[in-house]
Amino acid sequence: MKTFKRSFITFIKERKMGLNDFIQKLVSTPHICQHVEVNNFLKIDENQNEDTENGPPESQVYLKARSSLAEETQIKPYDFDYLKIIGKGSFGKVLLARHKETTRYYAVKVLQKKIIMKKKEHKHIMAERSVLMKNIKHPFLVGLHYSFQTTDKLYFVLDYVNGGELFYHLQRERIFLEPRARFYAAEIASALGYLHSLHIVYRDLKPENILLDSQGHIVLTDFGLCKEGLEDNGTTTTFCGTPEYLAPEVLQKQAYDRTVDWWCLGSVLYEMLYGLPPFYSRNTAEMYNNILHKSPVLKPNVSNAGRDLLEGLLQKDRTKRLGVKDDFLELKYHSFFSPINWEDLMAKKITPPYIPSVSGPTDLRHFDPEFTHLPVSSSLCTETLTVTSSVTEAAGAFPGFSYGPPAEHFFM
Repeated sequence: MKTFKRSFITFIKERKMGLNDFIQKLVSTPHICQHVEVNNFLKIDENQNEDTENGPPESQVYLKARSSLAEETQIKPYDFDYLKIIGKGSFGKVLLARHKETTRYYAVKVLQKKIIMKKKEHKHIMAERSVLMKNIKHPFLVGLHYSFQTTDKLYFVLDYVNGGELFYHLQRERIFLEPRARFYAAEIASALGYLHSLHIVYRDLKPENILLDSQGHIVLTDFGLCKEGLEDNGTTTTFCGTPEYLAPEVLQKQAYDRTVDWWCLGSVLYEMLYGLPPFYSRNTAEMYNNILHKSPVLKPNVSNAGRDLLEGLLQKDRTKRLGVKDDFLELKYHSFFSPINWEDLMAKKITPPYIPSVSGPTDLRHFDPEFTHLPVSSSLCTETLTVTSSVTEAAGAFPGFSYGPPAEHFFM
């Protein structure tokens, strides 16, 4: 009896946030429910719920919002130790986290619901989750292990990749030799081709969204601007992307299709080979004019095949752009990629041209110290206690967000 009492009290103290889960387990075990102290505990909880329901309207809304978060996941914020901030964005942070039970490392993206709602980015976040759910089978797309939510935050548990952004390596080395640029372009192209096969257009390819893993392979990340459901001949018109890599048709606010991704690949490949995006200018208006009217300057330090590929990808008329007919297959069989064995590439049997120097998962040398030196907030494991209309609105705004594979897949 004393042992039961001790373990019961310890459990409650350590796992306050998992109280509902614990109660459900008690209720589903009849012989434990018959114990006097457990029975009293359940009655106390029942009375507290009654008090809350009879409270002010905001409390009732908050309670309903909390009940809407009861999506079945086997994992919660407090299951992780949050070690370092490794990135920041408009809606939150990305942290290196270690799962307490398995000691595995993950990148956990924590987003603030209030900010998402304020900026009306709800659809983009749900699109990102939806695309991440489909990435599981591709070697060069970041994988989602779990997604879950509290009343005020959204959590994505992702593959942890610590070889650094392509942008970081390009800034340091200025240009890549052609074999290295070809290897990265091939892995990126295969990832984009896979997304296109699922009727997804990526729309935001840039060196900052291309990571290297610890072996030197490409990992494409950040799917917030993806457009789903775009059929082979379908178009869309949303103006989005990053200025240096915008395709002419996007800039002109015309309808565009999946070939927008091949334009962006052309821009990234050009930057890898020449050191700057093809139409870059510090003056944004001038850069936009270059994108619309100037031809890319193709210096002879790149092979004929390389220049031919760049001309095809950076074709201003999307109806004549490389990839318009057979999408990825047109790139796959281009002479620039003739040295690539695509089966070996997909199986990661080709040794990467550069292997990042990392001693282990906690080696953060390829992350920006601007982020890694920031303090990690203790609020990551908790949720807001202040009940306001904005909190309650945000709390229930992401139904179906939570995702988790069968427990054995995560904890293996």
